Amino acid sequence: MYDRKTVRRRRAVLGLLVAAALILLTAYFGESAGGGLHSVQRGVFSIVSPIQDGASRALKPFRDAVGWVGDTFDAKGEVEDLRKERNQLRKQVASGELAAQENIRLRKQLSLDTNQGLEQYVPVTARVSGTSPNVASHSINIDVGTSDGVEVDMPVIDDAGLVGKVVFAAGGASKVQLISDPAFGVIGQVAKNGVRGPIHAAVGNPNDLVMQPLKRRDQVATNDLVVTAGTVVSDTERQSPFPKDILVGRVTGVDDAGQDTQKAHIRPAADLGRLEYVQVLTKVHGD
Repeated sequence: MYDRKTVRRRRAVLGLLVAAALILLTAYFGESAGGGLHSVQRGVFSIVSPIQDGASRALKPFRDAVGWVGDTFDAKGEVEDLRKERNQLRKQVASGELAAQENIRLRKQLSLDTNQGLEQYVPVTARVSGTSPNVASHSINIDVGTSDGVEVDMPVIDDAGLVGKVVFAAGGASKVQLISDPAFGVIGQVAKNGVRGPIHAAVGNPNDLVMQPLKRRDQVATNDLVVTAGTVVSDTERQSPFPKDILVGRVTGVDDAGQDTQKAHIRPAADLGRLEYVQVLTKVHGD
C-alpha cells in the first residue's frame, strides 16, 4: 500500500545526505592539506589501498589468462597466415624448379641435335601423353602428328638417345613403338670399333636389348657404347629409318664371348619409364 509518510521520510533523508555531502565537499576544498577531512581521506586510503592491491594481485592470474587466450588466438591467426604464405611460396618454388628442369631437358635435346649430326633433320619436339609408357604394348602417345610433318617409321629420340619409331600418325597425335618392344629392331654398332649387329629387346625384360648374331671375331665388352649404324638393312635391302650414331645404350654383359654364339646385352640409354619430352626426326632438309 502506498504510504505517503514513508515517502516523505525517504525524501527528507536523501535531502539531508545531499546537503551533508555538499557541506563536506565545501569544507574539504576549503580547508588546508593538514585539515581533518584530508586526514580522514588519508586514513581511509591507507585502509582501502592494501585491499585494492591484494584484489589486484588475486585477479592478476585471471587477467593474464584472459590476455594469454587473446594472444593465443592472435598468434594462431598469424601462424595460419604464415602457413598459407609458405604454401604459396612452395608452389612458386616448385613451379620454378619444374620450369628449370624442363628448360634443361629441352636444351639437352637441342644439344643432341648438333652433337650427333642431327641438324640435317627437322626435329619436332613432342610431349608424351600420360605419365608412363603402356607396358603391355611397349608404346607411348605423343601430341604431334601429320599436321606437324610426322609420318610413320620416323625415328623418335630424347636427350639420352633412341626411344623408338612412329607406328601411327594422325592430325595432332601419334603412337610411338618403343625399343623395348620385342618386335622392334634396329641395326646397331659398337662405337669404339664398328662391330655391327641387329638389336632386339629381350622378351619379358624391357631394360635388356640383345645384339645378335655376332661373329666369333667380333669384339664386344661390358660398358661399350652402342649406337645406330644407319646402314642398309640386309634382310630387307632398304635404308634404315634411323640416322647414324644415335646412342642406343651401354653393354651390360656378353654371353658366350669369343664364340659364334656370343650375344651382347645392352641397357637402353633412354629411361623409357619416365619419358616426358621426345623428338620426332622428320624429313631431311632439302627433301
